[in-house]
Amino acid sequence: MQVDILRCKTPELVRKELWTHVLAYNLIRTIIAQAASKHGLDPRSISFKGAIQTLEAFQPLIALRGEQDAAWRSQLYQQLLDAIATHRVADRPDRFEPRRKKRRPKPHDRLMKPRHQAKREMLKGVRGK
Repeated sequence: MQVDILRCKTPELVRKELWTHVLAYNLIRTIIAQAASKHGLDPRSISFKGAIQTLEAFQPLIALRGEQDAAWRSQLYQQLLDAIATHRVADRPDRFEPRRKKRRPKPHDRLMKPRHQAKREMLKGVRGK
């Protein structure tokens, strides 16, 4: 869900961004639970990534025809639940993975000073040679 890097600068907006991700995560998990319940499946057997991709695929249809009557929206939602339930993951009881992420080093050093100051120092280095 791309929450590894926060894009906001102020503490208030960072809080809002985090809460938005938490809300989105919980809504997706709720939809997965509804799809699992409808099809008699264990919610953990439905792919989270598959659910996100299905929601993204349905998004243009929802946006295009979102103003239709309640019966049409209900039918579309049932089709969405059916599509989400098709994305299954295998049960692998003996599998375990370390909970660590390996971030690749960036090819450039981090900018640890104001950009204008770094530019000035770069120009001094170019002119000095």
